[in-house]
Amino acid sequence: MNSSAPWLIVGLGNPGAQYADTRHNVGHMTVQLLAERAGNTMTSHRASSTHTADIRLGTLPGGIPGPRVTLAISDSYMNTSGGPISRLMKYLNIGPEQLLVIHDDLDLPAHELRLKKGGGEGGHNGLKSLTQHLGTRDYFRLRIGIGRPPGRQDPAAYVLARLNVRDRAEMNVTIEQAADVVQDMVLHGFVETQQKLHTARS
Repeated sequence: MNSSAPWLIVGLGNPGAQYADTRHNVGHMTVQLLAERAGNTMTSHRASSTHTADIRLGTLPGGIPGPRVTLAISDSYMNTSGGPISRLMKYLNIGPEQLLVIHDDLDLPAHELRLKKGGGEGGHNGLKSLTQHLGTRDYFRLRIGIGRPPGRQDPAAYVLARLNVRDRAEMNVTIEQAADVVQDMVLHGFVETQQKLHTARS
């Protein structure tokens, strides 16, 4: 991992207002929060069919602005998001070793965060599409737990249902924590950040 190379931080989700407050869009929410924290907004990157924002993330010793980061979300739906993201990576000349993908995870308890590199996609269509287009699973992921649907509710309906006021308020806290993890990852690296996160949650 090249500490001087810029990072690409991708939030998975679906485009459109109807999906904005759903569990499936927690990746989008985290990336948009990072842009807001930096005083920036996501703008259209037509060459790749994404929306991006170029920021400096965090602060280095001596008050120096932190590393260069490109934030991105795909303009396409979750199950076809790999194409736009892979095109953006080629445009930016960024490899999988500098890619961090933020996504929802049904297999984690709600609001739990986990950082990993590589591994399977766990049935997640966004990760499947990305892996297919990149030709590798060896990229970093920040998993945001959304828990399993209650009763016999269909998982697809659960992840795409709009959050009620209380659930959105709780998710906002989780999104803030996820954004902090992203900043730690960029500033301090994968191993240190993973150890800190998993120790705090254990």
